[in-house]
Amino acid sequence: MKSVKEVVTESKILDRLKNTPQCLELVQYLFADEELQEMQEYANNVSIKRLGYNDHGPVHMRQVVGNAIKMLNILHDSGIQTSLEKEEIGTFEDSMSGVILAGMMHDLGMAIGRQGHEEMSVILAQPIIERALQAVFPDNLHKRVIIKSIATEAIIGHMCSRKIHSTEAGIILIADGCDMTKGRARIPLAINNTPKVGDIHKYSANAINRIGIHHGEKKPIKIDIEMSAEVGFFQIEEVLLTKIDSSPAKQYVELYAGVAGQERKCYL
Repeated sequence: MKSVKEVVTESKILDRLKNTPQCLELVQYLFADEELQEMQEYANNVSIKRLGYNDHGPVHMRQVVGNAIKMLNILHDSGIQTSLEKEEIGTFEDSMSGVILAGMMHDLGMAIGRQGHEEMSVILAQPIIERALQAVFPDNLHKRVIIKSIATEAIIGHMCSRKIHSTEAGIILIADGCDMTKGRARIPLAINNTPKVGDIHKYSANAINRIGIHHGEKKPIKIDIEMSAEVGFFQIEEVLLTKIDSSPAKQYVELYAGVAGQERKCYL
């Protein structure tokens, strides 16, 4: 049974896709896929209970999808084309479809372990990607090929361990980095308070109050982060900035962060 947070996040995603029928059909298929749901939940079990990491399950993967949809729509509104559009090989909806698939499956590899989980995610995701695309595009091999390729690049590139080249994969990289609010750290902090190496990621994430993704002032996308304590800067500088720096979409992003009630620091 899905959690309240999953259902709420799904509702927001569906609302953002109401003008893109191809993407709406695809995401509805994914939300209803019982195998994918089981895989996401098991990956989260391993991440939190076995390894002591933050949330890497169904809520996180849906949040990444929501972040990516926001960013792609902002680029579209700003007249900036995706890689598939620029190369005249696909449409905006094709790009969005690839990003949705990647967001929903990029952390499935946590079911195996943290090391190299992006490669494991690709392996585990392939049958579901193929099944979903066959359901939505049964008579369009071209779309199935390009969307699967973009989704695969985005999944395998989301940890900065491999150079990526498309705007679509770059958006997933940043969207993943933007899911670092205190909600991701709540469960692992509640389960185990025994000090260990790596705790800084949980405590720094717990200091992030809010992340806003908006139309920018100098660049198309503005990411605005409010935190409750300065430890949150670790999460921004060690996680989010690393992902933005490695992203082909970096040129479209401005980044501001600061403690509530204080002036924001401009990073980009």
